[in-house]
Amino acid sequence: MQNETIAIHAGYNKKEGHGSMAVPITQTTAYAFRDSEHAANLFALKELGPIYTRLNNPTTDVLEQRFAALEGGAAALCVASGQSAIFYSIANVAQAGDNILISDKLYGGAVTLLTHTIKRFGISAKVFKSEDASDLEEQIDDKTKAIFFESLSNPQIAVADVEKIVEIAKRNGVLTICDNTVASAALFNPIKWGVDVVVHSTSKYTNGQGTTIGGIIVERDGLASFFKANENRYSDFTTPDASYHGLVYTDVPLPNFCLRARLALLRDIGAVQSPHNSWLLIQTLETLALRVDKHSDNALEVAKFLESHPKVKAVNYPGLTSNKYYEKAQKYFKDGKSSGLISFDVSSFEEARKVIDSAKLFSVVVNIGDSKSLIVHPASTTHSQMSPEELAKAGVNPVTIRLSIGLENTVDLIEDLNQALN
Repeated sequence: MQNETIAIHAGYNKKEGHGSMAVPITQTTAYAFRDSEHAANLFALKELGPIYTRLNNPTTDVLEQRFAALEGGAAALCVASGQSAIFYSIANVAQAGDNILISDKLYGGAVTLLTHTIKRFGISAKVFKSEDASDLEEQIDDKTKAIFFESLSNPQIAVADVEKIVEIAKRNGVLTICDNTVASAALFNPIKWGVDVVVHSTSKYTNGQGTTIGGIIVERDGLASFFKANENRYSDFTTPDASYHGLVYTDVPLPNFCLRARLALLRDIGAVQSPHNSWLLIQTLETLALRVDKHSDNALEVAKFLESHPKVKAVNYPGLTSNKYYEKAQKYFKDGKSSGLISFDVSSFEEARKVIDSAKLFSVVVNIGDSKSLIVHPASTTHSQMSPEELAKAGVNPVTIRLSIGLENTVDLIEDLNQALN
């Protein structure tokens, strides 16, 4: 099936149960087992089924199956937020004494999590240049457990050299994790380019209306073989797990990465997604392709306007032929479309604040991917926890404004930006 069809039908059989056309919300904490043997079999993985909503839920299961199919993956795990998805994906493979390699162009919250918070767990982070991966291989050592990057970064709107990152990672037997939130599953599927694990903040384009917090992890097929081939680096998957009666994950005929994240992390840390949020995301996933297509078309029109405006010093949008990432966007993204994020520079911090405060149709909001257009100053909001040196390295400037272009008519959006700039 094609992605548009997958987003509407995968993971749910409407002929089961009451034949409900809409996926039902299983709004429950726990489930009644047939008998004690059934309960024991579920916990021993001899049978599969719902146990407790902190571990699994029928509504969430539909979303997980649907999203995994949409990304071309083998399995998915829904969690409470995008940040939870990032944390679990790292904690699933790394422990005290290990290190990870992270892109120099990441969302500010991800930077803080991966360079400060996770450091308290004894896991260190080293930064590499994601646009060409020129310094990636030299930083890999025997304690490197993951390479983390964004396919389309926020707010720099930079496109990673996915092919080169994957090539280096495979040569060195290191897991790749790609945050695909901005590009979305409608425009780009990292697994098809060899990435091992994909994460999303489903609060963004997947939801598309700013009504739901959620995150998801998707793994590619065949990771059990990868873990076995790199047993010294990923022994948690190939040796008995004492916390789950000696289970060896690579011996189980189920996708390993999400299974371990579910049984060893979601079980204990509990950043679970509510069934109601899963249901909301199932509804909005059905229109993802249509919405992202429109977001991209609108953003390109707005970017062209900004590029021609005398008060705009620079525009970052890969859909522009003048952009340095244009060729990569054409290579990686469906029809060369570049989603709905734009950033642009004006002459000063004071001018940036004036533009933001003068906008009428654009709302000053730190979310992205909403049907409504949003405007924000990253250096003083989403990336404010970073030092001036970190901001400079990440390419986030005090004069930069970020736009999340919505689904309004571009005539109105351009008119609003024009009056704000003048």
